Amino acid sequence: MTNLLKQLEKYTTIVADTGEINIIKQLKPYEVTTNPSLILKTIEKENNDLLINILKEEKLNFHKYDNEKDFFSHIIILLNVQLGSEILNYIPGRISIEVNPFFSFDIKKSISEAKKIISLYENKGINRNKILIKLATTLEGIKAAEILEKENINCNMTLIFSLIQAIKCAEAKVTLISPFVGRIYDWYKKREKREYIGSEDPGVIFVKSIYDYYKKFDHKTQIMGASFRNIQQIIELAGCDLLTISPSLINELSSNNDKLNVKLSTKKSKLKNILPLKISDEECLFLMNKDLMASEKLEEGILLFKKDYEKLVSIISKCFYKI
Repeated sequence: MTNLLKQLEKYTTIVADTGEINIIKQLKPYEVTTNPSLILKTIEKENNDLLINILKEEKLNFHKYDNEKDFFSHIIILLNVQLGSEILNYIPGRISIEVNPFFSFDIKKSISEAKKIISLYENKGINRNKILIKLATTLEGIKAAEILEKENINCNMTLIFSLIQAIKCAEAKVTLISPFVGRIYDWYKKREKREYIGSEDPGVIFVKSIYDYYKKFDHKTQIMGASFRNIQQIIELAGCDLLTISPSLINELSSNNDKLNVKLSTKKSKLKNILPLKISDEECLFLMNKDLMASEKLEEGILLFKKDYEKLVSIISKCFYKI
């Protein structure tokens, strides 16, 4: 019997949730996702030389920036682009690059940084269709993505915790969304003080509900399940458009020879009794705030990315003043 990973790859695009080049070379995923936390981990673990080289090249431009903060933000963008360019040498698909999490509620700054990222990639001869710009799924993030998509800048909406967010993203015609299975599972496990296994997992149920809604009403936005805690969650979402999986869980799938049963399909979703929903911006905000889990996890996710972004700034600052 072929291992679970090989079976899964027949029905779902596998994406590696890492920024570490050595791991990507080993796993050979189709696509890769990154975020501030993963970039921080990568720099701490294997790519400090890359950062130092960028700082040496950019040091003479320091005076062009209004303040230290703006300069270091520029360095992080260059770091993302350089690392992403290297990763693209080892994958056939796209790479997801996250906009500064401090811009999660700022439409103009999100758009400006996204365009800068795309411009830097294109200056390297890399087509913009190889890049997914990651934005937090706030109402402002969705509006920024809608504008960017009209300029052929493809977006990956992250920190999805409610069907409301998913529907608004589909209406905005974004390229891809990343609903967070594991973080939803964590929230319910803590609140209900119980374990969830397989099809009863609330994170799995959530992604299935988005999949059914999108396929039922022919939405083109892709669904990429994210934030997995175990391979059972992954197995339950076999057939999803994409799944972004940590290296440890990818290895676990590749060492397991159980038979995979495909759980999701457009044909099954078409048969579901689902009504279409039309939600105004005002209703979206109200329903998001009403959903305790979704509002808590969205805020928590943004704060976590901000914290790791600040740690990355601290590392850059220390390196800069040593050069």
